[in-house]
Amino acid sequence: MMNKRIYPNNISAIIAVTSVWLALAVAGSVSLRADSVSSVDFPTFEEARVAGALHSSYKNQKAHAVVSGTPEPDLATFKAEIGPILEESCYRCHGEKKQKADFRVDTLDPNLTRGDDVDWWLEVIDVLSNGEMPPEDEEEEMAAEEKMAGEDRGKVIDWLSSEIQLASQIRRSEGGHSPFRRMTRYEYNYALQDLLGLNFDVANDLPPETHSEDGFQNSSEMLQMSAVQFQTYREIGRQALQKATVRGGHPESVFYGISIEDGHGKAIRSTYAEKVEELRKEFQEQPDRLKEGIERLDSARFKKPSGSHILDLDTKERFPVRYRYKGNAYVHYPSPTLPEVPDELQYLLIIPAGETHVIDLGDTLPDNGTLRLRALASRISDNEKHVPSLRLDFGFSESNNATSYQSASSHDIAIDASPDKPQFYQWDIPLESLRRNPYRGLLKLGDHPNPTEYLIFKNATQTPNKERGRRRGKREDSEEGSKTLADIQIHYLEVTAPYHEQWPPESHTRIFIDSKNKENEETYAREVLANFIPRAWRRPVTDAEIDRHMAMFHKVRPKSVDFQEAMIEVLATSLSSPKFLYLVQKDSDKKNVEDLSQFELATRLAMFLWSSTPDEELLKLASKGKLKNRKVLLRQTKRMLADPRSERFSKHFVQQWLGMQLLDYLEVDEELYPKFDADLKEAMQDEPVAFFQEVLRENRSVIDFLHADYAIVNERLASHYGLQDVYGNDFRRVELSPETPRGGIMTQAGLLAMNSDGKDSHPLKRSIWLLESLLHDPPPPPPPAVPEIDLTDPDILKMTLKERMEDHRSDPACMSCHAKIDPWGIAFENFDAVGSWRDDVNGKPVDATSVLFNNQKLDGIDGLKRFLLTNRQDQFCHAMTHKLTTYALGRPLSFSDRASIDEITSRLRNSGDRLGNLISF
Repeated sequence: MMNKRIYPNNISAIIAVTSVWLALAVAGSVSLRADSVSSVDFPTFEEARVAGALHSSYKNQKAHAVVSGTPEPDLATFKAEIGPILEESCYRCHGEKKQKADFRVDTLDPNLTRGDDVDWWLEVIDVLSNGEMPPEDEEEEMAAEEKMAGEDRGKVIDWLSSEIQLASQIRRSEGGHSPFRRMTRYEYNYALQDLLGLNFDVANDLPPETHSEDGFQNSSEMLQMSAVQFQTYREIGRQALQKATVRGGHPESVFYGISIEDGHGKAIRSTYAEKVEELRKEFQEQPDRLKEGIERLDSARFKKPSGSHILDLDTKERFPVRYRYKGNAYVHYPSPTLPEVPDELQYLLIIPAGETHVIDLGDTLPDNGTLRLRALASRISDNEKHVPSLRLDFGFSESNNATSYQSASSHDIAIDASPDKPQFYQWDIPLESLRRNPYRGLLKLGDHPNPTEYLIFKNATQTPNKERGRRRGKREDSEEGSKTLADIQIHYLEVTAPYHEQWPPESHTRIFIDSKNKENEETYAREVLANFIPRAWRRPVTDAEIDRHMAMFHKVRPKSVDFQEAMIEVLATSLSSPKFLYLVQKDSDKKNVEDLSQFELATRLAMFLWSSTPDEELLKLASKGKLKNRKVLLRQTKRMLADPRSERFSKHFVQQWLGMQLLDYLEVDEELYPKFDADLKEAMQDEPVAFFQEVLRENRSVIDFLHADYAIVNERLASHYGLQDVYGNDFRRVELSPETPRGGIMTQAGLLAMNSDGKDSHPLKRSIWLLESLLHDPPPPPPPAVPEIDLTDPDILKMTLKERMEDHRSDPACMSCHAKIDPWGIAFENFDAVGSWRDDVNGKPVDATSVLFNNQKLDGIDGLKRFLLTNRQDQFCHAMTHKLTTYALGRPLSFSDRASIDEITSRLRNSGDRLGNLISF
């Protein structure tokens, strides 16, 4: 029996297989080998992009026909043509007489349909398609390379590709993974929000999801459920129904109409008079000193304070504000005597960039409902470049020494109104989403903790930083001038809580629908159920299913206070049913869209693009049997991507695809990086999602993810990158010059930072991230007893990071793995722990050059990009298709899916690599 090892996850064996395929080099392709690269011979990024596309094996590739009948593997061609090529090129080192790495090519089973060597053949064709080479010092392999011409290589590729497609389709038809799974926590949260019309999170009590091997949270292999979890879901569903419904008439609301004078004007005037009187008493016998004191006091009234302050429009005096103020005029709403906005306002509240101001609302806010805040505001300058942003926080003082603050708005609002034409800006804040003061109401009982709650305005505009480093320019405005231009003026404020657009609110009426049968509980209960359950279960329901819920209604009604309480209990049962919680196919053997029912397709589409349930339009099309029509499906996909709910898809796919949970837990050394702050970290978290949305919205090429001549940044991130003339917190497209090292996702600061240790770069982490997330070629786990780098050794401490890695690789136990991993990460070495560009480290020039294990050279980030654009476009497009399909289906992919992934990748490559097209295939 011939000896053969089949362990494709073993890195040394993979490298051995790679060496076998030395003879399969791309004849005549653009070479980036170490001995052929010159400093003047680099292609531009666009040239590399074009060259890589021309060498695509998917371009103009004809789709493989779907197999029918009983297909047979093409063993005759293997025997007549492929076998002899392999024998001549490979058997010298991996045949009967010699088996490098204990691997024999001559024993691989060419029957991919029924044989056991499919995983090996997949490694072989991947290495072949990527143009990977073995080390040049293998003389026997070099001799073999000369024997295999481009024509022979093409024959091997064509035969392997055809056989893999055939085997994949056959195995797919014989079974595979089931997509049966429960919703993730975020899907469940969105589904309840959309179903019930709620605008706040309802699933905070659920534990976070784990990630599958592919990095996705929505994978069926991870999403099971216990009996205890079922009970939790039932309670969450009941609470959500209670919050979505109301009782009685329109509730009274607290209303504040606050002018700045209400809060400060009288106090300012009295404070000034008090200070003058104090001076008179102190210097009553020293008139010169008294005069000087009053002059200083008057001068201060016109000098701009450093923080938030009041401006008197009549006298142009400026006064520092108190820590907080409370509007004196508040009434209950609705009321016929609501205060009106004053026609003329004497005082303005000025909030400079980076400063805050607090509004004390006392102990008056209700427990739930929506708080609506309206601010009549404007920017202080007509300069359109400097559009300031206003952020809203909510807080309270837990004690004299502790204050709790939290974000009260999902995004900052750009204050773009001109100084002479202020506008109202509005926030609607669900009080249920906020952490509230635990001492509310206790003062009424005679206790003495502080029960008040605050709204905190913050001018979140980024103040300019004096940046240093490569490719950074000077701003046209001085630091002080830019701060002034970014000031915000607030003229007037309104606070209403709770606020309702209508009564009963829409969340209530979508459950307890209008009906002439409201007085007949039996009939009305059936109508409510018949309206609610099909939307919750995402399909029509049978009379028997309604009857079972009616039986429960009859059981709980006698124990309930009223009809509404009983119905909420019954509806909570429908929300804890697997028919709501699970994404189910009636026949789990169905794999193709054509095999899905209309309603299953509607659910899959909604979960993919909205992370939620189908809306009324999707369900209506499904009920009419129209959703599978290709034109209808494309129109619905386009409509759904244009809907704001599609931002959920961008957010969750990108975060999971790129493993961005690492950034959430990143801790940066503040002494080494004092300019790294919460605003920069937030911008880092948002950039990859914003970039993906831009590519999707404009239906641009997915190759832009490898390199693009534009970036999507806000002012804070632009300052970090050294990009000029970017103002405000909103993300926008910025064209990049050819000299900038940015462009694409590999050079985005957040992705670089999350793959550091918070103190310095981490080439190993960055290598593994690149291989896993972008190329779908994860390295194997490290073997046991890997030697650690001894940082107490003085000789080690003198080394650069790259030298330490080379020293580590010199250990035979480490060489095989690190030879394939390390070079990718070294190419990122010009970026520090927070993704800033650097030319030197501790006085030594950064060496970001590296050589892959097959002697292909990477010259820093530019070289890495050119190499990927020239040699790995197909691999990246295939990986992108694999990742997106895994997320869309909610299950891991297997060999049985290979044919479909190859077919979709071929469509992608032949349609301009456009992301929007990829989603629509």
